[in-house]
Amino acid sequence: MRLEDAYAACARLARSHYENFPVASRLLPARMRPHVAAVYAYARLADDIADEGEVDAARRHARLDEWTSRLHASVAGTIIDAGTSTLDSATRELAPAVFTATAHTIRSIDLPIELFDDLVSAFRQDITVKSYDSWSSLFDYCRRSANPVGRLVLRIGGWRSADLDAASDAVCTALQLTNFWQDLAIDWRRGRLYVPAEEHQRAGASLDALDRGELTDQWRQALSQSSARTRELFDRGRAVCDGVTGRLRYELRATWLGGLRVLDQLEASGFDVFHTRPSLGMSDVPALAWGAVWWRR
Repeated sequence: MRLEDAYAACARLARSHYENFPVASRLLPARMRPHVAAVYAYARLADDIADEGEVDAARRHARLDEWTSRLHASVAGTIIDAGTSTLDSATRELAPAVFTATAHTIRSIDLPIELFDDLVSAFRQDITVKSYDSWSSLFDYCRRSANPVGRLVLRIGGWRSADLDAASDAVCTALQLTNFWQDLAIDWRRGRLYVPAEEHQRAGASLDALDRGELTDQWRQALSQSSARTRELFDRGRAVCDGVTGRLRYELRATWLGGLRVLDQLEASGFDVFHTRPSLGMSDVPALAWGAVWWRR
């Protein structure tokens, strides 16, 4: 398909999904937006494949295998027979656009394809791993599920720096964790829990309370400690917002501020995620815009 049509399809997909952070927004330089949309589309559909709860685990693994192999083939310029595809019809329809755009982005900017493989490895883990014993195991998951996106955005923007990568990793992990605390009730109903066992057990929090939809004082304590760790990561990653220039810095500032705003809302509600789910809306835009412009380094 035509390259411009492929990128347009990826942009439409990015606009159709709600996220806590802007995806390929107009804050970004125009030259970056198609590439960021392509990365998002590839990751979004891979994540959706892993989350197909009505499909058995073996078939989801097979679909992720195909998703990875087709990207590698597209980057190499190899044609794969789509007639034997294991993908569902909706994903199969979007696949040509996603692979055309993402492969072009990888080749033209020289992006490490290993970062895309890391993303799929994390989504694959979601199929079988439903909870985490320790912070170290959860951080390893975030290293593959969230951090590659930040590194890819930096490279699309022309930034290659170990210090920026480290700061970006901290922000991306913080954003991922914020989303976990924000979606605790939703994830629990789906059989998942991302608060590490060492944290909720230290607080004496009972899993039975979650079954009842009850956020006990013990769970508030566990989430408060989890939030404190997340806030430390936001603080550690703030440097990436200062380390880039141009319009990208405003995108990163807005992303950083938006994630922290959701965390603030969670704390203000006492983490009562069974009755309310904090999210960003149009009413938050003025504060985020003000904070991005009047940013204190």
